[in-house]
Amino acid sequence: MAAAAAVAAGVAPVRARFLASKEQFHAYLRARGEPGSQPGDGGEEEEEVKEKKEEVGSCQSEPPAKRVRSEDFGQDGESREDAGAEEKEPTERKRARGQNKSRPCMKPNHYEQSRLCPSVTQGCAGKCYFGPRCRFLHDIGEYMAAKPADLGRSCVLFETFGKCIYGVTCRFAQAHLGNGYQNIVNTDLAKQWEGKSLVRNNLSKDLQHQLRKRKFIFKKADEYLRGLAKPHGGSGKGGKATGCSTEEQEMSNCTTTQEGRADSPECPVLLEPEDPKPDVLQSPGPTGGEEASSVKTVGPVTDEDMIKLRSCEKKKLEIQGKLYLAPLTTCGNLPFRRICKRFGADVTCGEMAVCTNLLQGQSSEWALLKRHHTEDIFGVQLEGAFPDTMTKCAELLNQTIEVDFVDINVGCPIDLVYKKGGGCALMTRSNKFEQIVRGMNSVLDVPLTVKIRTGVQEKINMAHKIIPKIREWGASMVTLHGRSREQRYTRGADWDYIAECAKIASPMPLFGNGDILSYEDANRAMQMGVSGIMIARGALIKPWLFTEIKEQRHWDISSSERFDILKDFTNYGLEHWGSDTQGVEKTRKFLLEWLSFLCRYIPVGLLEHLPQKINERPPYYMGRDYLETLMASQNVDDWIKISEMLLGPVPTSFTFLPKHKANSYR
Repeated sequence: MAAAAAVAAGVAPVRARFLASKEQFHAYLRARGEPGSQPGDGGEEEEEVKEKKEEVGSCQSEPPAKRVRSEDFGQDGESREDAGAEEKEPTERKRARGQNKSRPCMKPNHYEQSRLCPSVTQGCAGKCYFGPRCRFLHDIGEYMAAKPADLGRSCVLFETFGKCIYGVTCRFAQAHLGNGYQNIVNTDLAKQWEGKSLVRNNLSKDLQHQLRKRKFIFKKADEYLRGLAKPHGGSGKGGKATGCSTEEQEMSNCTTTQEGRADSPECPVLLEPEDPKPDVLQSPGPTGGEEASSVKTVGPVTDEDMIKLRSCEKKKLEIQGKLYLAPLTTCGNLPFRRICKRFGADVTCGEMAVCTNLLQGQSSEWALLKRHHTEDIFGVQLEGAFPDTMTKCAELLNQTIEVDFVDINVGCPIDLVYKKGGGCALMTRSNKFEQIVRGMNSVLDVPLTVKIRTGVQEKINMAHKIIPKIREWGASMVTLHGRSREQRYTRGADWDYIAECAKIASPMPLFGNGDILSYEDANRAMQMGVSGIMIARGALIKPWLFTEIKEQRHWDISSSERFDILKDFTNYGLEHWGSDTQGVEKTRKFLLEWLSFLCRYIPVGLLEHLPQKINERPPYYMGRDYLETLMASQNVDDWIKISEMLLGPVPTSFTFLPKHKANSYR
C-alpha cells in the first residue's frame, strides 16, 4: 500500500523504505526520534519546550479545508474521488487556496510590554523626543528587571561590526554589556566598518517629510501627464495613450525601425481598436500658460532636465543567460536574497512595492526597496493601476535610490490588486498599460522591464499579442510566467507557449518563469529559446538550486547543512531587522513563512528517481536523521520548534499561520 501511495498521481516518488503513515511520522517526531530508527540529533531541545509547543499548537487549529488538502487533491488541483462524493460534505471538499486573510497576526512589537525609550537606548536620555508624554521606560534598572532572559551568549551584531546599536535592549546583550549596563564597543573592529554603507536605498527623514507634505517635485512626470490630459480628436477625452508621441519622437532618433513606428498615424492600443486616433504632441496647447513655458522652442538649452535620454542612450540591461531570482512577496526579503546570492543567484529584485504607498512615504513600503551591497545587479518591482501614480513613482525612485532596473508587476493574481486594476488586470486594460510603460520609460534613466502571465483566463492566452506592443512602448525586457491568473499554481507552466512568445519578442530579451526545481528543468527551459530564466518557488524550496544549475549536479544536501542555512538566515535577519525583541520576532516571522516552503523539499537520497517535480506533493516519510524528518513536517508547530532551536522560546502569546493556506496541512 505504501508503494502504491508513492506512485500515486501528484505524489513525489519517495523510496518505499522511507515512507511512513501520518501517525508514524508524528509519533516519531513526538518521541524525538528515539524509538527504533535513525539516530536523532534533536537533543538540543528541552522538555519544557515540548510542553509549550503543545500548548501553543492547541490554539492554532486550521480550517477543515486545509486539513484535507494533502489527502484529497492531486497535482492538477482536482479531486481524485468520485464526483458523487461532492454532494455529501461540500464544505469539507472546499479547496485550500488563497491567503489566510483572517489568520491571527500579532505585530512583533506587541510581544514586549515594557519598552525602553529610544532616547535611552541611543545614549541621549536627557533629550527624550516625546517629552512628558513619553510612555516608554527611562529607568534601565526597571527595564532590565522585567526584560526576558537573553537568547544566547553571542551577539551577531557585536561579533560582526564591533558594536551592537541595540545596547541593553538586545536579546543577546550579555555579550556586550559591562558594569552599570554600559554597552561595550570593540574599537578596532568598529573602525573597519566606519563610513561603509552595507544597505542602500534607505528612506531619509527629509524625503519622507517632502512626500507626506506633497512637496516633492515631479517635473518630468508632470510634463508627461499634461500631455495625456490634453483633449484629442473629436472625443474630447484625455488619456488615450497620447503621451506616447513624445517618446516616439525620441525613439525615432535611435533607429530607423523605431522611426517608422513613430511616424505611424496611430498608437497601437490592444483590445481597443475603436478608439480615436491620437494626435502627435507637436506644440503646447492653447490653454494654460504653464504648459507653454514647459516646452521651449527658441534659445540655447541650459537646463539638463530638458535633455532627455534617448532609448539607445540608456544603460543596457545585460543579463542574458543569468539566473534571476524572482521578486517574491513576503519571503523575498533582503536576508533571503543574501542567502540566494551566496548560492549563485546573479540578478535579484526587491519585493513588490505598491506605488501609492511609496509616494506617501510609508516606511514599511520603502523597506522593500533596500539593497544589500552584495546585490550587484538589483532591481525593484512596482505595482500600480494608473499612469499618474506609476510615472511619478518611477521619477521618485530614479532620483532617490540606486537600482539597475525597474520592473512593472503585470502578473500579480491576487484579488486585492486585480480588482483595483493592477497586476494581471493591466493585461486587459491595454490603454492604461501603454500609458504606464511609456510614462515610466520617459522618466527613468535605467531600463524598464515588465513581468506578465500568459493571460487572465485559463484557456485564453494574451501574452503573444501584448509582447510586441510592450517592445514598441519602450520596455527593455519581458518576463513571462507560463500560467494564467485563473490557473494560479495548478497544472504545469506552459513552456511551449513561452517558447512561442520568445520568438515573437525578439530582439527584446524574454525570460521564462515557472516550475524550475532542478538543473534539468533549467536546461530544458533554456532550450526553449528564452534569454534567461527566472526562479521563484524553486528558490524558496531549495535556495541551493542556483548552485545545482551552475554546477549541473544534484546536491544531496544534509540536514545539518540545511540547518546552517537557517542559522545564516537568522543572523542576516537579526542584522537587518535588529537584535532586540521586535527584531527577533520579526526574524522569526519571516523564518516561519520561509519554512512553509522549505518543508516541501525531499532529499535527493530519498527519491526513487530524480529530479523532484515542483507540483508533486511530498508524502509522509522518515528522514535519515531526526532533523531531516523534522524539516519535512508540514505541521506549523514543528516549524515553530525549528525557530526555537535558532531564536529561543517563543513568547507566551505567540501564534502563527502561514500567509498561504496551502502551505501547511496536517
